[in-house]
Amino acid sequence: MAPYACQVLGDLGADVIKVEPPTGDVVRRLQRRDPSDPDSTGAIALNLNRNKRSVRLDLKSDEGRAALLDLVATADVLVTNMRPGALARLHLTHEDLAEVNPRLVYCNAQGFRSDSTAADSAAYDEVVQAASGMVDLMRRTTGEPSYAPTAMADKICGLTIVYSVLAALLSRQRTGRGQRVEVPMADTMFAFTLVEHLGGRAFEPQTGPVGFPRSLEPGHAALPTADGFAAILPYSWKNCVDFFELVGHPEEMDAFEPQTLQHHLGDLYAAVARYSRRHTTAQWRRLCSERSIPFAPVMDLDHAGEHDYWADGHMLDVVEHPTEGPYRLIGSPVRFSGATTGVRRHSPALGQHTDEVLAELGWTPDRLAALHAREGAVPGSGR
Repeated sequence: MAPYACQVLGDLGADVIKVEPPTGDVVRRLQRRDPSDPDSTGAIALNLNRNKRSVRLDLKSDEGRAALLDLVATADVLVTNMRPGALARLHLTHEDLAEVNPRLVYCNAQGFRSDSTAADSAAYDEVVQAASGMVDLMRRTTGEPSYAPTAMADKICGLTIVYSVLAALLSRQRTGRGQRVEVPMADTMFAFTLVEHLGGRAFEPQTGPVGFPRSLEPGHAALPTADGFAAILPYSWKNCVDFFELVGHPEEMDAFEPQTLQHHLGDLYAAVARYSRRHTTAQWRRLCSERSIPFAPVMDLDHAGEHDYWADGHMLDVVEHPTEGPYRLIGSPVRFSGATTGVRRHSPALGQHTDEVLAELGWTPDRLAALHAREGAVPGSGR
């Protein structure tokens, strides 16, 4: 979550300095082009580490800690997803670093609130999906208590870090003071999940079950067309009337009424599914577009980027990395009328910018050499 948050902040123009341990971030080693090359960068890190500078430090050494404190003294924001206990052992809590830089926005994100008994519990995306109710939603829809097949908690919490940090920076602009921002994953995902799924439990006493019927009804799925799959989703009453008129069966709507449609969505989905194979995906696109019925073909991720929409938006361009060669760059989804977003820096090698960044802070060549000698790194490379 923290690397994703800082990727977004980097895309928005921040000078992001990624402080890595001597062995590097473990994500660097995932999905490498050449698994036998220990210095290569994996697929996830190619995009996750863009617009960042890499500084390699052993925070357990005196030199490494001194370098970090010098960085903190000049930083606007520090983002970490280390657990509270580890931060305390390293003397890197908000209280410790606020003494170095009172204007620092200190954002720590971990699995559970720091004032809870679970504060130091190990937490990965799947653990948080289970703890926050996401797995229960999967059970209610599929019958199996499974995980969403994407790192949903990590990425949603990453975006929560972004807006929280930006809000704290705005507060500092007004007050002159920094502050601590905590983003617990479990709490973030609990609030995210219950937006529409609190249901009848929103009232006291409870008036009905939890869950949002439209999402949990059987049949709430993409449908087979004559040549593929598509989301064909009559949503409003007018959408439903238009859909059954275009398939030539307006009488299907006799089974529903506007005031009670939301209580019979399973029947509606089943009725729509009876006609989905009548047309090809392209034909459904045209028919639904003519009547403003929500529609989208199911994109096969093996062909991501080939569709004109993604290509025109530069959402998966092939670019050249200085050491890893050509790779697909995931585009920034946000468009600004007065600015541009993009890659200023490709994903760096481990410690690539250690000397550069510390020299900017006034470190002399002799001091840098002492740091590298203590940490066993090759000067200038971070290795």
